[in-house]
Amino acid sequence: MKHVNAEQYLLEVKLLRDKVPSFDQYPFSLDIIRDLDTIVLHPNVTFFVGENGTGKSTLLEAIAAAYGFNPEGGTKNFSFTTRASHSELYKYIRLVKSYRRPKDGFFLRAESFYNVATNIDELDEAPSFGPPIKDSYGGKSLHHQSHGESFFSLMTHRFGGNGLYILDEPEAAMSPTRQMAMLTRMQQLINQDSQFIIATHSPIILAYPGAMILELINGELVQVPYEETEHYSITKDFLTSHERFLKSLLD
Repeated sequence: MKHVNAEQYLLEVKLLRDKVPSFDQYPFSLDIIRDLDTIVLHPNVTFFVGENGTGKSTLLEAIAAAYGFNPEGGTKNFSFTTRASHSELYKYIRLVKSYRRPKDGFFLRAESFYNVATNIDELDEAPSFGPPIKDSYGGKSLHHQSHGESFFSLMTHRFGGNGLYILDEPEAAMSPTRQMAMLTRMQQLINQDSQFIIATHSPIILAYPGAMILELINGELVQVPYEETEHYSITKDFLTSHERFLKSLLD
């Protein structure tokens, strides 16, 4: 396996704690934000893991918005808004960047990717002198693919390397086989000097070797080995003793 010592595009994320109006109000009251100070990111892959509702997606959204991505997803060129539901957190964080700038980038939000696909179709239907935008996504409308196919098409065709890719729960529509294929595509892009920041619940995606996994434990982001994540241990225990688990859950 090739290990690339590529320089990072995004080095750190800092919460401007002295600017926060109150840690008792949303989004600063979220578990992942309340005690946040500085997050040092991995040059290749940083994972955020934790229970639902702890604020992983909100943090990822703020990082993406602070970097200049559309809060609903897409590239920096996407400016559509279907519902202004993103938090104000991005105004209270500071991103520490390297001197290098990525040539490519994308923010994937599983919950609003439908809106991204719709915006691409709408732009392609408008008068234009250039090639259809969907050509960069495999030449086929993302709405004419299954949800999982459209996610994988995005990674295969749109992600071009030398990029910063922020992904919120990319496994949401992918089968286990597609998730394993995603690991292969991630490796190709990392070998082309790309950096990933990912929030996920998938023990398959979390298995990417050499990544930094930050798990929210008692309100603090702690770096943990893959085998010590709750996602890995619970999945392993269930698969090896599923009858015992089901008896306990269903009796």
